[in-house]
Amino acid sequence: MEISLLFEIMLIGTLGIGSQWLAWKYNLPAIVVMSVAGLLAGPILGIMNPEQSFGELYNPIISVAVALILFEGSLSLNFKELKGLGKPVFRISTIGAFIAWILGSLTAHYMAGLSWAVAFVIGGLFIVTGPTVIMPLLRQSKLKSRPAKILKWEGIIVDPIGVLLAVFAFEIIAFFTISERDGSTLITFFITAGFAVFLGWIAGRVVGWWFETGYIPEFLKSPAVFIIVIFTFTLPDEIVHGTGLLSVTAMGLTLSNIGISSLNDFRNFKENISVLLISTIFIMLAASLKLETILHIFSPNIIGYVLLMMFIVRPLSIFLSTFNSGLTLQEKVLVGWIAPRGIVALTVSSYFAAILTDAGYGDATLITALTFGLVFFTVVAHGFTIGPLAKRLNLSLEGNPGVLIVGSSRFSVEFAKSLLSTDTPVLVVDSSWNNLKHARQKGVPFYHGDILSEQTEYNLDTIPYDYLIAATDEHSYNALVCTTFMPEYGRTNVYKVDPNETKKSESSTVASVGGRSLFREEISLNELNDMLQKGYIFRVTPITSKFSYKEYLAEQSTHILLLYVVKKSKKIHFYTGDTNHTPQPGDMIASLTPPKKELKKIQEALEKQKK
Repeated sequence: MEISLLFEIMLIGTLGIGSQWLAWKYNLPAIVVMSVAGLLAGPILGIMNPEQSFGELYNPIISVAVALILFEGSLSLNFKELKGLGKPVFRISTIGAFIAWILGSLTAHYMAGLSWAVAFVIGGLFIVTGPTVIMPLLRQSKLKSRPAKILKWEGIIVDPIGVLLAVFAFEIIAFFTISERDGSTLITFFITAGFAVFLGWIAGRVVGWWFETGYIPEFLKSPAVFIIVIFTFTLPDEIVHGTGLLSVTAMGLTLSNIGISSLNDFRNFKENISVLLISTIFIMLAASLKLETILHIFSPNIIGYVLLMMFIVRPLSIFLSTFNSGLTLQEKVLVGWIAPRGIVALTVSSYFAAILTDAGYGDATLITALTFGLVFFTVVAHGFTIGPLAKRLNLSLEGNPGVLIVGSSRFSVEFAKSLLSTDTPVLVVDSSWNNLKHARQKGVPFYHGDILSEQTEYNLDTIPYDYLIAATDEHSYNALVCTTFMPEYGRTNVYKVDPNETKKSESSTVASVGGRSLFREEISLNELNDMLQKGYIFRVTPITSKFSYKEYLAEQSTHILLLYVVKKSKKIHFYTGDTNHTPQPGDMIASLTPPKKELKKIQEALEKQKK
């Protein structure tokens, strides 16, 4: 049965986002799930073939999507992140890329059996990793800051470099082997590459000026940026294929580093679009493969090529390029292993396969199978091993879900202490050194700085913390913190404790702009501090098969305040006005207990000791 194009578009989107959800739900590498879904829907079951269905629109759609993804990734590259990492990132992106190109080309010639011309073209292309595969892996693995930043910068910076190396290799080969070619094509290539960088820089400066001066209204910011990105990509790419990626990378880098205050206004929106594009494009590429191409992937020469690229070429290029660069042995091992190839390699390789075949290189027909073999095996291998390897090398922040508390007061510090007693990582953040005296006195981990400042963004690693609680003495600041971090942490993981009781007339506004109110909506930070002043005590009680939650509640005073439940899995469920948790055996429940109840328990314990 032949399906309509509309149905195919719906199916691509459903499979893409469904794959992302399955990956999140079961903690699987998203790119692996997407690849499998695309292969099942395409060559294996024959439900769809996007390349055939979209026709001439197929390549332009994928090219524009790749440009937008690369721009979004480069928009997160601020040079302040490179503090202490500039040398290794620069060496990996230059020396390391060159070594990988030479070694990869030699491997393609001697192992995969490609001619020297095709080998050097494909060797340049295969140095790319890219944000389409690196970003999902980083989100999944919770790496420490240093290796995560190195992999992110390399993935985005090397993407256009790899494409340009492939184009450069082809132009050199064409100059020496094709009689119709002359030196003008090489000159055009270099001029266009320079023009692409200049155009990207100009576009970034112009967009920044427009935003800062209010030249573009708020509702047009995101649409305007998308159109300018497409313009910046298309113009040089029409002259020399591949230079458009260099242009959008330069534009994103420029915007990220000129310090415009409104950059975050559309960053979260673009991140969401990037996830959608990655999901759909991966499905389209995998579903468009032919069954014979997939079967060819498992031929001995291609498997041998992939293994050499993964276990020899990549580690060697990293170790040689980062010698005496300040990286530890563990960091070199991790970075030397993680290099999954993704959408850029797949899309650009199909372009070179076509033009090399037209130029008379018969072995260029192997490029598609070679590319997908490298993409699929690296995606699977690195997707499933990055987490365990990072833990083994002590480069992972994986552990119990942590809590970030903004605002240091007597209550927030005691609250943090109770969380620490359950082996939950906690950090208290406050811009007032005086307020932080509570944390210093109690030995609670703290950070001195404004959570919303740009300096804090680069100095404070928030990856270990899965929950955020805003508990300062300013209601508006709490709402602003919750609103700012809601896209990063998720609506259900951001909470607030307001300093004073919120008026009923303000409750609807408060709920819409801030996080959820902790404990009870009517309770305030001032009341919580007063409760501690009156002698209320934090208690953490294990729930067992012999002491159920029902029995626990029966023992409690009517004045008890239930705070949170730490599940057996170490996940935390906070009590709010609209939640009602039922702890199971193996869980722990925390509460703020009136002093009489606590004194009674102390007395009972003393009497038992006397007996």
